[in-house]
Amino acid sequence: MRYVMVQIPEPPVPSPPTSADVARLAGVSRATVSYVLNNSSAVRISEPTRRRVHEAARELGYVPHAAARSLRAGHSRMVLMPAPATPAGPLYSRFIDELQWALGRLDYTVVQHGTLGAHGDEAARAWAELRPAAVLVPGSGLGPEGVAVLRRAGARAVVTLGSEFVEGAHALLMDHEAVGHRAGVHLHARGRRRIGVVVPEERGLDVFSRPRLAGVRRALDGTDGIVTELPLAYQERSAARLAARWRGLGLDAVFAFNDEYAMLLMRALQDEGVRIPEDTAVVGADDLLLGRLLRPRLSTVHIELPSGRDLAELVDRAVRDPGTPLQRHRVLGATVVHRESS
Repeated sequence: MRYVMVQIPEPPVPSPPTSADVARLAGVSRATVSYVLNNSSAVRISEPTRRRVHEAARELGYVPHAAARSLRAGHSRMVLMPAPATPAGPLYSRFIDELQWALGRLDYTVVQHGTLGAHGDEAARAWAELRPAAVLVPGSGLGPEGVAVLRRAGARAVVTLGSEFVEGAHALLMDHEAVGHRAGVHLHARGRRRIGVVVPEERGLDVFSRPRLAGVRRALDGTDGIVTELPLAYQERSAARLAARWRGLGLDAVFAFNDEYAMLLMRALQDEGVRIPEDTAVVGADDLLLGRLLRPRLSTVHIELPSGRDLAELVDRAVRDPGTPLQRHRVLGATVVHRESS
């Protein structure tokens, strides 16, 4: 018996729809399609015409070619954000969602970029390969050299969100020390003198936790209060181990970095029979809804993050006019919300 190999040809890959296809279906010129889909204000286009173009583009599955659009504009419309090393908390996630929505309304594409094993100026070289129009860098680590690399690669705006200014970059200074200071002042005013401060062991959170620890130390400086640093991983077994030796530490209060760590530790302390707040007062930060549902209700530091819309407008101004003077603003308002746990 003989076998004959028969090669079945693969079906041809259909060509992607073009702006000319959209123009024909919508009954307009290619220029009108370009004006509408690029949100150009150079020419006044009626709303019915805009709707026809968008409907035709959706029907055909047409999307503008990013590279071609970048060539026409002289720069890309990509805003790059390095992915955080650790999962962002709910408060920060809401801020990022608002920022991405606002940048999208301004016709930018937000791309989160992971650079596993690279950080600071080394990571900046990887970001530069993508030729973004702007780069938003949360945390710290980026230095003047990294900013210069990004600028030379065509980034029109580099914005840092951290605790320090970086030469050549716009900056939103996040005053995390103030968060810890507010918590320390509150606990001392409530009569607590032996205050523990949770320092998360998770990688990447030290840029927030170290300033918050310093803030508590500053609040108690010159008083009869004592601060004890408490390393803690975001795991039940880690919290259980800390709670098991709690009485030996002699602490009567704890600022737990944020509400999530506060809830984790408070549950473990209660399992060990530690009364909240009679034996130990607990304060978190971020003012999450879940903290209000606990019993006792969680005291916290309410944090006011910058407006995502305002930051998006700053990025847009810098991209449109690279000569915009560097903007440097101090943000992150912090106020204590006193509830039952303290």
